[in-house]
Amino acid sequence: MQNGAHQPTIDFHAHMLEGEVLRRAAGKTVLSGYGTNLQGGPRAANESTFQKMLDPQHQIEDMDRRGIDINVVSSATVIQGTSWADPSTDLALCQRCNDRVAEWTAKYSGRFIGSFTLPLQDMDRALGEMERAVEQLGMRVVNLCTQYRDVYIGDPYYRPFWEAADALDIIAWIHPDGARDLWFQKFGMWNSIGQSIEEVKVMASLIYEGVIDRFPDLKIVISHGGGYFPHNMGRMDRNVTNFPESMRNISRKPGDYLRSFYYDTCLYDPAVLLALVQCVGADRLVMGSDYPVGESDPIGFIKKCPGISETDALMITSTTAAQLLGLSAVT
Repeated sequence: MQNGAHQPTIDFHAHMLEGEVLRRAAGKTVLSGYGTNLQGGPRAANESTFQKMLDPQHQIEDMDRRGIDINVVSSATVIQGTSWADPSTDLALCQRCNDRVAEWTAKYSGRFIGSFTLPLQDMDRALGEMERAVEQLGMRVVNLCTQYRDVYIGDPYYRPFWEAADALDIIAWIHPDGARDLWFQKFGMWNSIGQSIEEVKVMASLIYEGVIDRFPDLKIVISHGGGYFPHNMGRMDRNVTNFPESMRNISRKPGDYLRSFYYDTCLYDPAVLLALVQCVGADRLVMGSDYPVGESDPIGFIKKCPGISETDALMITSTTAAQLLGLSAVT
């Protein structure tokens, strides 16, 4: 354990795979260009990387090497997303994945916190599975994509979901499952810039559609530091004057909502991490490595970032996530 009697060190951004869901999703997700680039799909990926997402024991070995006490595991939806499926198949695949995550958390108690996926193209099925995941599987984190069938999750269609999430007091972890525009397939841009653009779109959706105003107590964590969104508030706030109709669902300037979200540290550039801390405060950040394909030393990345104090580093690597997750201090 890293912090003695302090809070555990937590990686909020670690991925898992489920074998059958992976098989069914092959050729249907952004990793393969939605079937246009099958050579880029799972079969072409590094086998050891996939094993780290399929086998929890591999993750624990890496966690111990990195000094991580707990991984918050989420389905790698860029690889095995299921929103391509018809609603009943989508539900079955989500349930299979959620059951596997629950197995991980039960077998390796204290090392994993699980998140669940939902078939959000069908609200009734999604709400039923959320109830099962929370009440029966004991999960408190929902793993959301930015949009389903091109409808972003701030849209009024998803209002029943946000009402239920607010009532259940669960954490919404938002991670894009990929940009649909095939232009982003060139040069791997779906990963390098597409994910960040998706995060801009989903945060704008949640703010402008009034979700944050309506449910101010929601706990929402955005992957990859929120993409470009936190760094473009001057232009967003200017629209309060230039396009006053943009304010019809909100009560404050867009920039005033930045601290309504939490952000992970999967940014790779210390200058960008420091800018995010200066923008939203260290207390709104949680450590996220994008395991097993992202930052190889997530603790070191934060602690070596110029301008981030030891107190802030502890907050980012441990305290904030522990408080969000309702965890007790390590003894």
